[in-house]
Amino acid sequence: MPIRRPRSAAPDPATRGPLLTLALAGALIGGAALLFVRFAHWAGAHPVLAVLLALLALPVLYVLFRAMPRARELRRAARAGMAPPPAEESVPAPAPVTLPSPAGARDGLTEVLPPPVPDFAALDPDGFEAAVAALCERDGCRDVEVVGGAGDLGADVLATAPDGRRVVLQCKQYGPAHKVGSQDLQRFGGTCWTVHGAQLAAVVTTSEFTAPALEYAEACGIQCVDGATLTAWAEGAGPAPWGPAMVDTA
Repeated sequence: MPIRRPRSAAPDPATRGPLLTLALAGALIGGAALLFVRFAHWAGAHPVLAVLLALLALPVLYVLFRAMPRARELRRAARAGMAPPPAEESVPAPAPVTLPSPAGARDGLTEVLPPPVPDFAALDPDGFEAAVAALCERDGCRDVEVVGGAGDLGADVLATAPDGRRVVLQCKQYGPAHKVGSQDLQRFGGTCWTVHGAQLAAVVTTSEFTAPALEYAEACGIQCVDGATLTAWAEGAGPAPWGPAMVDTA
C-alpha cells in the first residue's frame, strides 16, 4: 500500500501578521545599526563635516518631534470620522405658528381703518415710511421692517406678503407739484430686484407719477401707488399692492 505522508500544517493567519511585523522591525533595526556603524566610521575620518551634519539635523528632528502629536490628533480625527455617527433621537417638528389676522381682514386684503385716516402729506419722511409699514402690517404682511435712510439702496419698507412674496416698497413723500419721475423709477428698478430680491416692488407716493415714469414701471413690473390710490388703500376702498380690491363690509 502506498505510504501517505502527513501534510505540513499551514501557518495560522492569526500569527502570520505579527511574524511579518517582527521580521520587518528586525530588518529596519539591523539596517539602522549598519548605517550608524558606517556613519561612525565616516565621522571619525571627517569630524568637521559630521558636526555640520549634526547641526543641520537638529532642526529637522525638532520639527518632526513637534509634528508627531499633531499627526496623532489627525489620525484620531480620521478614525472618529470613519466611525458611524450615533443615532439621533427623533425630535418632533414644532407646530406651525399661525399669526392672528386683524379683525375684518381676509388673506391680507384691505381693511377699513378706524377714522380718521392719517394725512400722509402732513407727516415727516420717517413718519410717512412708518405709516406705509403700518398699512402693510394691518393688511396681513409679516416681517414688516422700515429700512429707509442713508444707504438704503432704494428700499424703505420690506415685508412678506400674505401669499409669501417678498415685498419691497419705496416711499416718496412729495408735494402735489412734485411728481415722481422716470429717474426715480429707474434708480429703484436697478436695486429692487437684484439687490433686495423683490418679488413684488412698488413705489408709494403722496403725489403723482409722470407719464415716462408710468411707462418704465409698466415695462419693469413695478407697481405705482399715487396719492389717490394710497388714500383708497388706507380707507379700505382700494386694494393693497399685493391684493385685489375686496373690503369686508360685514
